[in-house]
Amino acid sequence: MSQRSQQRSDYRHFQVIPTRWMDNDIYGHVNNVHYYSYFDTAVNQFLIERGVLDIHHGEVVGFVVETACSYFRPLAFPDQVHAGIRVARIGNTSVQYEVGLFRNDDVQIAAAGRFTHVYVERASGKPVPVPDAVRAVLAPLQVQPPSAA
Repeated sequence: MSQRSQQRSDYRHFQVIPTRWMDNDIYGHVNNVHYYSYFDTAVNQFLIERGVLDIHHGEVVGFVVETACSYFRPLAFPDQVHAGIRVARIGNTSVQYEVGLFRNDDVQIAAAGRFTHVYVERASGKPVPVPDAVRAVLAPLQVQPPSAA
């Protein structure tokens, strides 16, 4: 996972996602598989709200090709998940997002994830350049690469 800071203030935008009763597992906390859906929901909700993702009719869509998650503190129903979003890299055909999950108003991170969208033409499934409108929307979320230690 990135060496970048994992503080709430290090994320550029937040989406709030309510946990659901069914998210909890037998151990009384959100099961790990749901964290990935929170990442996907936060980023795609952001893109839809900004008008750069049409999940039903868009000619160009982002396919998730890589994901990772590090867990630090549990989430549990009925917590509100505050998903902080930042962009680590915008390439020619891909975008790497970093998403921090925070429980309610906690300043300490519960989980840190990343995933990569590769932009493809829906009809062919072939990679295409990240659309200019998407680049413009994501530019304010982009952070500098971590410095080499």
